[in-house]
Amino acid sequence: MQNNKFERLIKRGIISRKVFDEIIEESKISGKYIEELLIEKSIPKHEILFCLSEYYGYPFVEYDESVMASYFLTMRLDMERLKKALWFPLSLRQDKTEVIAYAPDDPSVVADIKKTLGVERINFIIALPHDLIRIIEHNFDVNLEFPASAGRTPLAKGRTFLAERRSMFACYRTSFAKGRTGLAFLRTGISFMTIALVLLRVFGIGYLTIFEAALLIAGIVMTFDGLKWYMPSRKTGKKHLDCSPTEPTWGTTVLEVSNPGNNPLFKRTDAVEGAEKLRDDWSNLSPVMRRRFLASDRTDLAEERTILACYRTIMARARTGLSFTRTGVALTGLGIAFLRQFHAGPWTVFDASLILAGILMAMEGFHWYIPGRGAGIKGFESVRKTENSKSIWDFVFPPFHKPGVDKDINSCLPVQASHSPGIWATTGLALERTVLADRRNVMARLRTVMARSRTGMAFIRTGMSISAVGMGLMVYFGTANIAWTLFNAVLILAGIILVADGLYWHIPAEKTRRQFPYCFGDMEISIPDYGKPARFWSKVVFSHDNF
Repeated sequence: MQNNKFERLIKRGIISRKVFDEIIEESKISGKYIEELLIEKSIPKHEILFCLSEYYGYPFVEYDESVMASYFLTMRLDMERLKKALWFPLSLRQDKTEVIAYAPDDPSVVADIKKTLGVERINFIIALPHDLIRIIEHNFDVNLEFPASAGRTPLAKGRTFLAERRSMFACYRTSFAKGRTGLAFLRTGISFMTIALVLLRVFGIGYLTIFEAALLIAGIVMTFDGLKWYMPSRKTGKKHLDCSPTEPTWGTTVLEVSNPGNNPLFKRTDAVEGAEKLRDDWSNLSPVMRRRFLASDRTDLAEERTILACYRTIMARARTGLSFTRTGVALTGLGIAFLRQFHAGPWTVFDASLILAGILMAMEGFHWYIPGRGAGIKGFESVRKTENSKSIWDFVFPPFHKPGVDKDINSCLPVQASHSPGIWATTGLALERTVLADRRNVMARLRTVMARSRTGMAFIRTGMSISAVGMGLMVYFGTANIAWTLFNAVLILAGIILVADGLYWHIPAEKTRRQFPYCFGDMEISIPDYGKPARFWSKVVFSHDNF
């Protein structure tokens, strides 16, 4: 049968009988299609297609981006299955379909088409295996050899899930900020109650009692109000946050999402064969192929922003915990001062209760410090690692972005007469969106560094609070009692360590802040209007005085 298919090549002297027989044997041994081996022997592709068309009596088609089927037809089909079966439907009308196939005379192929599409009549079009696979991949919106998850629609779905996760992290951070505000109320309330109780214990009941009672009541109200704000954030803080990143590879692997719902899972495919070589040939890619890579880039950038948002959320939780720790330290110091200042009596139980409550609060808050510190370290490492890696500019504009790169900047773009301006305009907009996404990531990295700085300042405030309690007790009560002196010294030393740790976090962040223009001066932002060229976009200017 194979001889009959390509008899035309032998009759016309394009290939000898001997060479053709060798190709037949090589096909049996290697498993390659005869058509592929013929092309490797420099047989013109159109001659092979003429042979197949003449043999089967059907027209032929080559791969072209204009060969498209309805999206509603392709969404019902499995890309990998079609690539193995080597057939693809172009249209479907009632009981009739038009199908591109490699082997239209194969009974199993015919039966598969009729069963899958539910038709009786089939109009075949012939295509070579490689062309047919590319037609299938193009209709499923993926580049050569990429899985179906690399299509722009699945990638957009993944970005939507990532955006939802970032919104969730933003809600968590808002809850933690509300909790810290509540703790500020609580500390103010404790201060009011402390003043009232000290006055009562020093002066007893007298003309100040009304003032003391008012302070005490105000303190109790503010304390309970602060706790009411803090408790929801405490509940939020118990939720597990997974900040595990995958390794972005600029389109050579694909970020896939599974288990869609409240807890989607993200994983990355293995490296796609030939993807890196395809990406390196950017100047010669068609507009559609470029848009697919850019869609993958935007998904990778969205993942990085999500991971950084996760790190910032954990650091915000740590700052809330340290705020609680400072409240506990203040209570403990107050209880110890009362206990040492006044003789044992009815108030001793109250003093001990203050100490115990303060210790529990300090332990509760400090429990959030360790994960927050880990998130700060990982977030800063992620930012530094990203800054030293390639960016979208290196791939799209290598000769201009990095001087000395050996690239053919005069390479002819793959423009065809059939291409309308809209094809390239759409690709330009995709590039614009990707570049804007890269800018958002730069700002996200800066926000992560600044969140680390704020967390470092929280360390400093907590350390100063602990040291202040130790110093205050030592100065007021002296060093006569060795045990209490050692306790005070431990408090001072622990506070100094926390202050040093905070400075270690804060100083590099301040250095980074000065390198970026987003934190001072005026900032001008273009408002995109994709119906107009970028030079006609309106701009909005934000002045530092407006904030």
